[in-house]
Amino acid sequence: MKRFFFSRPAFILFSFAIHAQQSCFEKPSFKAGEVLAYDVYYNWGFIWIHAATVEFKAEQRQFHGKPALYLRAYGASLPSYDWLYKVRDVYECYLDPETYQPLFFSMHAQEGKFEAKNQYRFNLQKKEVYSYTENSDKPYSEDTIKYNDCAFDVLSLIYFSRSLTFSGAKMNDKYPFTALIDNKSHKLFIRYLGKEKAKTRENKTYNCIKFSALLVEGTIFKGGEDMYIWATDDANHVPVIVEAEILVGSVKAVLKSTTGTLAPLNSIQK
Repeated sequence: MKRFFFSRPAFILFSFAIHAQQSCFEKPSFKAGEVLAYDVYYNWGFIWIHAATVEFKAEQRQFHGKPALYLRAYGASLPSYDWLYKVRDVYECYLDPETYQPLFFSMHAQEGKFEAKNQYRFNLQKKEVYSYTENSDKPYSEDTIKYNDCAFDVLSLIYFSRSLTFSGAKMNDKYPFTALIDNKSHKLFIRYLGKEKAKTRENKTYNCIKFSALLVEGTIFKGGEDMYIWATDDANHVPVIVEAEILVGSVKAVLKSTTGTLAPLNSIQK
């Protein structure tokens, strides 16, 4: 059975050259204490199936005895679908609270009979990432990835994309970034697509910024600009809807609830 990864595409939503203390984020749009919950739908033909949930959390913690921002994403298939294809994915990372550079990333994915573990340890001085990987198909391996700019794992990328203000942006303007995916460094970009309204299943309508993301072809995605994001047009830039084409069908993540946002969600239409 092909691995469809009901929850994982919702993580991979989203660099610039820096100096020693320059922030990797344009303008942080979240704070410790924020929790975002999503319902994930899988499209099979003409049918949309509510297949999974994803929750994102941000907390203030310590990393090697120093203050750090801790990010966690947990994705799980619904119990009613566990018999068919059980998914339990956990993504975690620590960020420097001043520069927002990733310090550490880990992923533990359990998807059907497939299991994968991945860790990145960032050496900010040498601009190197030490990767530790193993999964059901490949034995444990270690690698070193070099990078020149701010480089992000798939979880910190989501928060990076929210930091973009799109100030003065014109239709189709591109915003480059460096992503670390499957132990490789990829030069990708986000494309600004203007402003639109987005409606959730709770009948809430948001004024949104719309953008697309260039994806890496692999076991999940076809590659190309087949992911579209509608994020709140306010100080939080919370993703409201995320749609992506995958190798078989498509997936959609829809915002269900928010708590502890940086600012009020002023983008909700009254």
